[in-house]
Amino acid sequence: MTIIFYDIPSTVPGIAWSPNTWKVRYCLNFKRIPYKTEWVEYPDIAAHCQKLGIAPTGTMRDGNTYYTLPAIHDPSTGVYMADSIPIAEYLEKQYPNMPSVFPHNTLGLQMEFENALNSKVRAIWNFVIPAACSRFNPVSEEFYRRTREKREKSHGKKMEDIAPKGEDATKEWAKVERGLGEIAVWYSKNGGKGPFLMGETLSWADLVVGGQMAWFRNIFGRDSKEWTDIMSWQGGIWKTLCESLAPYETVI
Repeated sequence: MTIIFYDIPSTVPGIAWSPNTWKVRYCLNFKRIPYKTEWVEYPDIAAHCQKLGIAPTGTMRDGNTYYTLPAIHDPSTGVYMADSIPIAEYLEKQYPNMPSVFPHNTLGLQMEFENALNSKVRAIWNFVIPAACSRFNPVSEEFYRRTREKREKSHGKKMEDIAPKGEDATKEWAKVERGLGEIAVWYSKNGGKGPFLMGETLSWADLVVGGQMAWFRNIFGRDSKEWTDIMSWQGGIWKTLCESLAPYETVI
């Protein structure tokens, strides 16, 4: 049976942008599991999940729970669930004959890789988060802008003020390059046998990096200076990785 995959739309039909949902989309495509996408606008996510009985994925500082995508429904088992790692774990167990994204029992290590990676790419967030506004449909843009500006409230920043400018932008963009450079060092330890963290073996870590790259590419644009820079850095390692992940980028 076909899995229902819930994702957030953009202004361009069929273009997925979220780094978190991309991890699961890559996983589904890599495992060759039949699925179809149902698009859910940002302000509708909570009500949609509640209606389907999908559990919240976190708790805010005020104690209220929140809901996020990705989420899936597997009609073959009746399961509804959200959050990328739990979904990937479920797919591993439910479809054991498909390629594994946690080879050699590396789930714990892969989870820590993701945590470490987030600390290395944090400098780019102030560039990509405000740029994302132009990629959303109006109803999602309003929600995204309002909720992100609320997070920045202590700094008194509006969305237009989040992105660094002038000399600050140059300095912060250099931090982005350094952060990706540190991740590239991790990749350099794969024995030089392939484009993936584990050499010729694709794993969850590569899907995490691929999700970040898909986010940058689809928000900044393929012809942007930002994307051109990223593709040229560290000897083109990210260009090679993206090309290696391209067969798993189908949006169904």
